[in-house]
Amino acid sequence: MAQLAGMTGGLAPATLGGAALDWWVHLLASPAKQGSVLHAMADGLLRLTAWQCGDGRTPPCPFQPLPQDKRFADPGWQRWPFNASAQAFLMVQQAWQQATSGVPGVDRHHQAMVAFGARQWLDMIAPSNGICSNPTVLQRTWAEGGANLWRGAWHAVEDAWREELALPPAGSEAFEVGRDVAASPGRVVMRNGLAELLQYAPSTSRTQREPVLLVPAWIMKYYVLDLAPHNSLVKALVDQGFTVFMLSWKNPTPADRDTGLADYHRLGIEAALDAIGQVLPGVPVHALGYCLGGTLLAMAAAALARTRPQALQSLTLLAAQTDFTDPGELGLFIDEGQVEMLDHLMWRQGVLEVRQLRGTFEMLRSQDLIWSHKIRHHLLGEQPVLTDLMAWNADGTRLPYRMHTEYLRGLFLDNTLARGEARLGGPPLNLADIRVPIFSVGAVQDHVAPWRSVFKLHALSDAEQTFVLTAGGHNVGIVNPPGRTPTSHRLRRWQAGERLLTPDEWLATTPAAEGSWWTPWFAWLHERSSGLQAPPPLGVPGQGALGPAPGRYVMQR
Repeated sequence: MAQLAGMTGGLAPATLGGAALDWWVHLLASPAKQGSVLHAMADGLLRLTAWQCGDGRTPPCPFQPLPQDKRFADPGWQRWPFNASAQAFLMVQQAWQQATSGVPGVDRHHQAMVAFGARQWLDMIAPSNGICSNPTVLQRTWAEGGANLWRGAWHAVEDAWREELALPPAGSEAFEVGRDVAASPGRVVMRNGLAELLQYAPSTSRTQREPVLLVPAWIMKYYVLDLAPHNSLVKALVDQGFTVFMLSWKNPTPADRDTGLADYHRLGIEAALDAIGQVLPGVPVHALGYCLGGTLLAMAAAALARTRPQALQSLTLLAAQTDFTDPGELGLFIDEGQVEMLDHLMWRQGVLEVRQLRGTFEMLRSQDLIWSHKIRHHLLGEQPVLTDLMAWNADGTRLPYRMHTEYLRGLFLDNTLARGEARLGGPPLNLADIRVPIFSVGAVQDHVAPWRSVFKLHALSDAEQTFVLTAGGHNVGIVNPPGRTPTSHRLRRWQAGERLLTPDEWLATTPAAEGSWWTPWFAWLHERSSGLQAPPPLGVPGQGALGPAPGRYVMQR
């Protein structure tokens, strides 16, 4: 199984074949569905033929791309013959959408897999991917005498070389960790075999009594929350008068294969709270978790509600799922056969490698992350200008075998957290035990933690909940400082006893507000803090020096 997984990139052939067979057999057994597909294809051909036999050169075109599809936005696509090829592609895309949706009797998971596979195939054969079929590339090639293609070829070779040697993309050197990003001043106040705890230096003469603990995901490095000064959440919090602590996770190696979720709780969150308790004795903490770190923090909050009920002052969850019944397209890669295949692959490797994890996320947005990049970089010969967020995104980490298996099999497949059956080395956890106020953030375009899935926490806890829906995706929606770019959000508070809204009801009845969600969140934190005092000491009293921030673990490759 491990050998097979290595050849298929971790994909389970039986699962893929079963999904295709399920769809095909049910399509063949449904004359009504066949008729609707044939009717849609015939109607599309008639509309396309009528348009071409008319003028065929000017709008209105019979087929329009989806709102998020920018492949044919260039004016060159409005000229013949490029408009004809674009329209033919959109017609085929529409026909496949009709054929892979609403087939009676097909398992919903299988239907979503077939539709996803069709979309991957269509993205691959789109006319925008060719030199002669893309008017933008053709015009650039003519204007530069083919120099763009020579540059693109070198870019392709360099990309392959960097991928093979696991090197960061070109331009990453402009964002050195500790100098350009992850540069907020501070020191390491705790280090163990899995995590470091960073405490940041204050920038105000007085700080709120309750500190903020940031728990990032260990899928990536922590400094997505401490990028360049202009979009660093750490700096913004420090400037707001908060004492800020950050967990920085070790990049695991095959020797860490048996590290599980309970270890991340014990050596991460619990160890951090113990260290913070030495800096600020008896003071509760505003805890924030992002993505997988938020899921772990929600589990930890449920456990702490029984063992250390005074440990937390509030709970903030950013793009963090607690109910996995509808995890979005990421769930396409997670079923019994797929998890079994990954289990064997990771059993052999000990960890899930960076490139394997990145490949999955790229497939979820192949049009933007794969094909658009190849067009700009390899055909137009452009060298993308990296941002700090892009450089961080390329600085990946590995995942240990045991933790990954527990996460996929327990949380994704069996949904044990929402069912009250998940454990962190102790009794089963119940999110209903959480009593501290919760601030939860979902992002409109999040393809990793869909906001409707994040919203499900409302039904799992009676604690006061403030839910924010922000513009952007999984990363851009969270790294969303005030005043930098136009943005918006929706915010609504819910108390126990009020009617539970569905996500669509919430969206329809919650007005949009201009600006970043950071601003109301800062106000929310201040409201739930008990007052200002002199800043605490930087580090645990009497402890020897562990070094300055950003520490050692963030530097690990």
